[in-house]
Formats: sequence, structure tokens, C-alpha cells
Amino acid sequence: MADLLTAADESAALEDLHTKGFTDGLPVIIPTPARVSRMVLASGLEADMVLGTMGPGHGIATIEKVAVAAVMAGCLPDYMPVVLAAVKAVIDPVFDLTEMQATTHCTAPLIIVNGPARHNCGPISSSYGALGPGHRANASIGRALRLSMINIGGGRPGASDMALLGHPGKFTFCLAEDEENSPFPPMHVDLGFDPDDSVVTVIGAEAPHSVLYSGDGDDPNGYKSLLDMLAIGIANAATNNAILTGGMATIVLNPEHAEVLNKAGLTRQDTAEEIHRRSTMAETAINKLSPGFAGKGSGNRDAFKGPEQLLILMSGGSGLYSMVMPSWCAGPHKNSASCIKVESEFFCEVPDLANQVI
Repeated sequence: MADLLTAADESAALEDLHTKGFTDGLPVIIPTPARVSRMVLASGLEADMVLGTMGPGHGIATIEKVAVAAVMAGCLPDYMPVVLAAVKAVIDPVFDLTEMQATTHCTAPLIIVNGPARHNCGPISSSYGALGPGHRANASIGRALRLSMINIGGGRPGASDMALLGHPGKFTFCLAEDEENSPFPPMHVDLGFDPDDSVVTVIGAEAPHSVLYSGDGDDPNGYKSLLDMLAIGIANAATNNAILTGGMATIVLNPEHAEVLNKAGLTRQDTAEEIHRRSTMAETAINKLSPGFAGKGSGNRDAFKGPEQLLILMSGGSGLYSMVMPSWCAGPHKNSASCIKVESEFFCEVPDLANQVI
């Protein structure tokens, strides 16, 4: 059972949590035993069930401890299956959580939700401003993962979390794919899951980099400029992807840009292949710009080992801007993406206790 703290009232409890370093710097919901019990109940699992350990502190993540983080983050009980899947995803060794929490890079876990959980455990937004304010599920689910990383994993700024500056996605970083309107199959289907599966994919990511593209609808080759711009955004000379190479990265197409590629006859795989082919940099340029990472060759350095290292999804509103998220490209597994099915069959609907003492 999680340690029980006491305070005179909720105001005092909040200040105590801030003082002890148990928050992300923002006010939290006080995780009273009743609130945590409701969140555990929603999971349909035993409170002491162990999910794994979270680095760098190697704290043991139990259902109850994750429920504490979910309460503090402001989650509704309906969100708990997605929160648990996100925690499982970062615990998977392929994600390199321990190394990611300790790096000086600004990387943060980006949560991408696919399948029915987008509606059943939310709604989780995939429309305008999905990574911004105003979407409760997006904000609180991402925040619950971060609070788990702080209080279970022990990732605290300047002590074990050594990001030089960080970025706002280290508060919360969560969105859904707009499967209903995308010209491509759902991302999780192309990753090998069934269409009816609910899947959480977590990948280490920088803050979104805006990619500006305004095409000419009369130019049949205009889509090539979009591909060029996406490649520049995801693997320019200032990114770890271009210099360190070997890591994954994320491309979030807005509906208008996705349709440009679709009209050109490109599938998701085609798009990834084209961007991969464009994501190269001459060794001579690297030697000039980043001599500390200079190579001995004189050819080109590929940012990605293959097109499969590019996660491509459609989300957000239509217009001029898509977003790309370069990554860290370090750790034993290069901080690879981790995909976990949402175990919603255990979920228990929690009765409304709004009028009861909590």
C-alpha cells in the first residue's frame, strides 16, 4: 500500500505535496484514500498488482500507485485503462525509460491513442489544438504518466531528470489519431494490431516543430515539396536524428496535408519511405556544423535506419501546418516507440459518488 500522508485540510495537503516534490509544479487533486480507491476500482485490478519498475529510481509501479498519480492529475476513472497502458509502455525495456529520464536532452513521452479507447476512455481529442489546452482527457492522461514518472520513477529536475531545459510536453503530451477522417489505415493497424484493438503508443519526442506547406493544387508534383519540408523538419542539422541517427521520430499530418499525399497515391508506407530517402546529410556538412560528431566517411549519413522508424499519423485541424517531433536517438534501444494494448475488459464502471464524502 502507498504511504499515507496526513494534513489538516486539503489546502495544507496541497502545500505539503508541493514541498515534498510530489507534484509537477502545478496544483493537483489531493489523492485521498477514497479517491484512489475509486480509481483502483475503475481498473478492475487488484491495488497491489505490480506492473513493473520505473527508472531511474526503479520504484515499483503498482495499480494503486498509478491510481494515485491519475487522481492527482485530474483523471476521471474512465481514463484509467489508457493511463495504465501508457505506464506499461514506458516500463517496457525498449523505451529506455531510465536513460531517458536521466538524459540532458529535452525528450518527453508522447502518448498516441488508437482504437475505441479514444472514445470509451475519453474522449481523447484528435482535432484542433489536440496537444494544447482545453482537452481534459488529453491533458490529464499525459499528466498522470508524468506524475508516475516523478513519484514512482523518481525523475525530478536537476537531481535525476537532467534535461537542460525540457519542454512543455514534460507536463503532458497526449493525443489521439483522427482515424475516422484519415485517408490512411489507423496507425495501430499498420503496426500489426487489429482494427478493433485499442492501442497506446508511447515514443520519446521533442516539442512539436511546425512544418509550413502551402501547395499548388494545379501542380501534380506539389506533394514532393511537402515531403521535402517534412524531411527538413524531422531531420535537419540541429536534430539528434540527423547527427546521432538510428532513433525513431513522429510526424503528425494535418488533414489537408494528409489528403495532398493521398491524392498523389501515397500510402503511409510510401510516405515514410519518401521521407526516409530525403532524410540524409552529407558527412562534410556534419563535420563542419558538429565537429564533435564528425565521421570518417565522405558520403551521406541517413537519419533513420529505415522507413519503419517514422511514426506517421493524422491529427489536428486542417490548414498550413503539420507537426514533426524529432527524438533523442540514444539509450540501448535508441528510445524506441513502445505499443501496448489497452486492457479495457477489466474496466469497472464506477458509480457517481459526487454527493458522498471523499
